[in-house]
Amino acid sequence: MTNIAESPPAALELRSVERVYPGNPPVPALAGIDLRVESGEFVAVVGPSGSGKSTLLNVIGTLDRPTAGTMHIAGAEVSALSDRERSGIRAEHLGFVFQQFHLLEGADLVDNVAAGLVYRGCPRRERRRRARLALDRVGLSHRLTHRPPQLSGGERQRVAIARAIVGEPTFVLADEPTGNLDSVNTDVIVELLHELHAQGSTMIVVTHDKDLSATFPRCVQMHDGRIVGDLS
Repeated sequence: MTNIAESPPAALELRSVERVYPGNPPVPALAGIDLRVESGEFVAVVGPSGSGKSTLLNVIGTLDRPTAGTMHIAGAEVSALSDRERSGIRAEHLGFVFQQFHLLEGADLVDNVAAGLVYRGCPRRERRRRARLALDRVGLSHRLTHRPPQLSGGERQRVAIARAIVGEPTFVLADEPTGNLDSVNTDVIVELLHELHAQGSTMIVVTHDKDLSATFPRCVQMHDGRIVGDLS
């Protein structure tokens, strides 16, 4: 009998995912989301305010639990895991980039980026070594001893991206990564995201910026908690 090799699991797969927030009446935020993202993809999630894109990112990032449906990350079903187990999934598989940077103002860049490895149990020396490598990847090897207040907005976002990729996560989740930047720094960050994707990173970026989303190979459009378009 010929053995047929199974295809590798997707980096991410959501099946019939719903998220309803309690209230009177309850507030539906996601309504039957089906989404599959393969390893190495570069996906934009777009939609108007209130469309559910940020809720979707929070669910994908295991920061919020789906009310119904299932979600697999790297083949593992994570919907019903305990909080501790979900924290482990985040530490191993997910890297986050936020619009507001969320950097430690009093720490140098190496320690800021190394913080992304704290929950992996790496010794401090190894965390700092890997942080320096990540900062080099985003073009900040000349700023290692600087602190966030000494940086421009674009440089701060590059530090945040370095923190997201330092653990070589299964994929990087970015929430409006250019939302607080001027056009010059936006172009720098967009170019960096494309460079990281070319190096093998799987990227999911939530944005309302149509110009930004147009540069991505795949664009998932949301409206009223549903996926209404998926263009490649």
